[in-house]
Amino acid sequence: MTAGSAAVDGWTARWQLASGQGISQVWNGTLSTSGTTVTVRNADYNGTLAPGTSTTFGFLGTGTPNSPSPTCTSP
Repeated sequence: MTAGSAAVDGWTARWQLASGQGISQVWNGTLSTSGTTVTVRNADYNGTLAPGTSTTFGFLGTGTPNSPSPTCTSP
């Protein structure tokens, strides 16, 4: 997640899992799932981003890999 010209106070990334995929662990974020929708929200320590700065999160997945197309928003 990268802030544009304005500061960001919290962020959310969402994407769809393909058939047979799963998420077993996330770091630098908090995970929730609903059906095939994965949602990762900022952790307490990396939610506020100054203009032009960024943060990252990572995850361990199961199943056949693909290239998800996450959408990133500020809550």
